[in-house]
Amino acid sequence: MSAPILFDQSRLKAYDGLMRLCEFAGKTGEWQQALWSELLTNQKLYDAFVYYLENHGLPDEPKCGAYSLTDCYVWQTRQDNLRMDTGKNTASCNKEDMVLRSFMMMADMQRNPESYAKRLGDWKGMDQTM
Repeated sequence: MSAPILFDQSRLKAYDGLMRLCEFAGKTGEWQQALWSELLTNQKLYDAFVYYLENHGLPDEPKCGAYSLTDCYVWQTRQDNLRMDTGKNTASCNKEDMVLRSFMMMADMQRNPESYAKRLGDWKGMDQTM
């Protein structure tokens, strides 16, 4: 008699959530798979993504140095404002795209903190103290 197979459906739900967000944000399948790979190899980032799916808000963790996912989101918002040349966050901006970019940014930032220190320069993240 073989042992029963236990299957955790939480990863399927997370993947389905990622697929839906990527579709809404206009992300390619390749980009989606790249983020999924990042999530699967970084438990704290994966847990943060599940938190986002369940609460539609960004958690305080994970961080890279003093920067949180919220800081990444604010930075992405500013970049979107520059790309759209609006100077402010308009109703037409794709917030889900910026959230997804924030997760990818945090994964990359954790691998390459020096390059992000240069990129962010003197910008003070929301969680940084003076």
